[in-house]
Amino acid sequence: MADRRGMLIKNVSERPVEIRMAGRTLRMKAGEVTQITAEEVRDDTLRGHLQVRSVAIVRPTTADEDDSFGDGKGK
Repeated sequence: MADRRGMLIKNVSERPVEIRMAGRTLRMKAGEVTQITAEEVRDDTLRGHLQVRSVAIVRPTTADEDDSFGDGKGK
């Protein structure tokens, strides 16, 4: 099985969105794209936002993007 990867997500709503995950809080402007870690992909709060479609997955991150994202806990 392949290693889990992070994702790029986009705020698809017309307003800013705040997502309070276990490890950090994301504050995204309308249309903003940000990176989340493989662990954050499994966060229940984030999954709730994906369900109501306030944010959407753009694509999985590349290995280089994952490596440059720091210690795996996000920025």
